[in-house]
Amino acid sequence: MSKFTPGELTVMRILWECGELKPGEVQERFPEPIKNPALRSYLKILMEKGHVTRRKVGKAYCYKASTRRKTAFRATLYDLVETYCEGSAKGLVMNLIRNEKLSEKELLELKRLADGKPVSRKGKRK
Repeated sequence: MSKFTPGELTVMRILWECGELKPGEVQERFPEPIKNPALRSYLKILMEKGHVTRRKVGKAYCYKASTRRKTAFRATLYDLVETYCEGSAKGLVMNLIRNEKLSEKELLELKRLADGKPVSRKGKRK
């Protein structure tokens, strides 16, 4: 899967959150001002990469993410592991634990997760 540039990722986040949108609707939701040609360039590139589809509605096109957020996340995570952790998922987790300021509660939740036990709702797993 091809990587996203920061601008492409912003467009994808908007489409993941909102579903199918016209370019003007994407532009309204963009976190900083963006000119129409730049936005249309992102949409065109994302279509060429296979991450976005479009369909004609009247005179306008509506764009929709075809790559799921979860799929993109997994690909990015895989790239992180391969690039920075020598292919070791354990290395990634160890680096996160070492470099993040985790509370005792968060560390206990990680331990429970590693032990295969349910984690609190805030941990998104039960």
